Amino acid sequence: MGRVVSGRVEICEHSLAWRAEFQSVGQRLRGALGGAALRIDHIGSTAIVGLAAKPIIDIQISVRRLEPMRLYRAPLESLGYVWRQSNPERTKRYFREPPSAKRTHIHVRQAGSWHERFALLFRDYVREHEDARQRYEDTKRELAETYRCERERYTEAKSDVLWAIMRHADRWAAYSGWEPGPSDA
Repeated sequence: MGRVVSGRVEICEHSLAWRAEFQSVGQRLRGALGGAALRIDHIGSTAIVGLAAKPIIDIQISVRRLEPMRLYRAPLESLGYVWRQSNPERTKRYFREPPSAKRTHIHVRQAGSWHERFALLFRDYVREHEDARQRYEDTKRELAETYRCERERYTEAKSDVLWAIMRHADRWAAYSGWEPGPSDA
């Protein structure tokens, strides 16, 4: 079974344990954040049943505003999560797992923002469309072989397929009236 080892990209078959891992973490996050978190959602590949993935749980926490950070930073740090201030993406605040814990990525985004909805729409569309799920998985497996020791290049190389899928997802959302469902935690 694949795993993330010091910068190596390894894809493994989908595991039903990922949902349970998210639920456990999500409950702790909800307890610590209370009303500061408008939503807590399982996003990324591990949130899509049947999709092979790197075994990293991605969680999106939606807040009213990114500032002031103290409203969510202190509760996250009380659980051991570490703010990655050097993350270049300004549309989120990024936290990582406590030392020695299983790899977890926490993406804090403003509720209703384009980036918050992007993550939810991609997840929901790929969950509903086997062809998109298979295309994305095939791409991930191929790129993991090509960029096995280059995580940044692996991530960057997925962007063309990701955006192609999102063009379909956008049309699907428009015609289906898609809206995010209830929060996962």
